[in-house]
Amino acid sequence: MPWYLYAALKQIFPSGKILSFFALISVVGVALGVMVLLIVQSVMNGFVYDIRSSLAKTNGDVRIFGNGLINDWEGLVEDLEKRPEVTAAAPFSQGVVMVQAANRPLFPYVWGLDPRSGSEVLPVEEFLYAGNLEDLDDRSVFLSSGVAGQLGALVGSEVDIYTPLMLDRMKNDEILLPIGMRVAGIFETGWNEVDANTILVTLRTMQELYGLGDSVHGITLKLQKDADAGVFAGMIGRELGDGYFARTWMDMNEDFLFVLRLEKTILFFIMIFIVLVASFSIAISLMMAVIRKTREIGLLSAMGASRFGVGACFCLQGFLIGVVGTLIGVGGALLVLHFREGILRAFAELTGRGQALVDAYGFSYLPVHYIPSDFVIVTVFSIVVSTLAGLIPAWRAARLQPAEALRSE
Repeated sequence: MPWYLYAALKQIFPSGKILSFFALISVVGVALGVMVLLIVQSVMNGFVYDIRSSLAKTNGDVRIFGNGLINDWEGLVEDLEKRPEVTAAAPFSQGVVMVQAANRPLFPYVWGLDPRSGSEVLPVEEFLYAGNLEDLDDRSVFLSSGVAGQLGALVGSEVDIYTPLMLDRMKNDEILLPIGMRVAGIFETGWNEVDANTILVTLRTMQELYGLGDSVHGITLKLQKDADAGVFAGMIGRELGDGYFARTWMDMNEDFLFVLRLEKTILFFIMIFIVLVASFSIAISLMMAVIRKTREIGLLSAMGASRFGVGACFCLQGFLIGVVGTLIGVGGALLVLHFREGILRAFAELTGRGQALVDAYGFSYLPVHYIPSDFVIVTVFSIVVSTLAGLIPAWRAARLQPAEALRSE
């Protein structure tokens, strides 16, 4: 073992102690920085991953729209289902209605789906926690958990749905009565934007509510897992011509996904400063060591130690502090993330702000998604920064002249 490596180890791990005091402070700084970086990155990855999954499930992989209503959608659906990239295709219509129960009005989004083919694109059965898909007919409705809670409705309850056509008919002195419908089921997707303000009806009911006749607003496609939604959307858009255009779920939520990526990137760069602050503590502690051990450094130089060896002794201390601090930080981050739900519940009870997470991010839990590259980047970055923090003290130690160092008081 080279003498400078041995000397660096003895400085960091002195006999009879786990760590020296100055090394302990530096290691704690690095560990905290690494912990915060990995926790923030993993939680943000969890939000992005779950949001992307929810958006893909509730929107389908690709949606095809026309410049207006799509009239000949039956033949178009048959042609699309013959393509090898397409798993299922289903027509849909969407809009806004007023739902009232027990004199409680709401204005939710309404999705009209074909119960036969729509369930293959939108996994309704997976989201249902009350009722069955077979119970959905032209005079029944599925309510999201948020809508059901606000209306106080249960499976079997009766609700009235008011169509926007009422306003148009009133201009012609016609009166349309609300449609009474039975609640056949309650669903929850896990994505608050949908769960708070959405209802599902059959496609025929939606066509009746909006006066669409036999037309639909668009067609939703579910693609094979290995299919590229962006490439397929571009190809099908060109083939269908000017009367149609295709958009992926990422295109329809492009701004929202951009904000999520931007938020993750900004948080990463903000958290980097914690590791940089820890590196300054390493540099300061090693610089103090150089000042305190000036005579010892002069003695080593007088005994034949090279400038490289003297400098390497202090540079290796920064490296070792970075390695130990990073390992502790990674372990601490994994431990905190493992018990995140208990920590979150305790924090919510303490502050009384448990609903704020749902309102801001659409989740009642704290999602986590581990990306190995994040761990690699944070680990390498922390060790490199810690090693660089030892360069200035190492450079100062290497420049000391033996005679001047030995005369130092």
